[in-house]
Amino acid sequence: MKLNKIPKSELELLPYTEIAKMYLEETKKTMNTADLFKEVCSLLELDENDYVNLIADFFQSLTTSKEFILLEDGTWDLRENHKVKVVIDDIDDENNIDDIENDKDNDLISDNIEEEDDLDSIEDTDSFIDDDSDDELADLTIIDDDELEE
Repeated sequence: MKLNKIPKSELELLPYTEIAKMYLEETKKTMNTADLFKEVCSLLELDENDYVNLIADFFQSLTTSKEFILLEDGTWDLRENHKVKVVIDDIDDENNIDDIENDKDNDLISDNIEEEDDLDSIEDTDSFIDDDSDDELADLTIIDDDELEE
């Protein structure tokens, strides 16, 4: 049924997105948000004030509705008019798997090198420890709490 044939009283009961959907189906063209909502307002005989106050809600309704799609040029169309084409390239998948496996091997090699470096650095720090440290500890005396009170 043509939109202009539907009585205004019936159109007022419909959500704006439903009217927009019917309009896009009827005209079979894409439209930006402002122009599409102007058409909805025109059909509902809303004034400029209503347009300004309601366009943000209309935009939000379009973006959350699964029936509409925002195209690259900034216009809205019905999702049913657009199909998603998924291309799976087997060659790229095999190369990606090889790259991932090579990265894992490289990570394991670098982890082993880092562990060896850590062990070397621990061994190196042992050579810096002064062997006379035991002698210095012998000179220390232990004070009991009783001696501190006196």
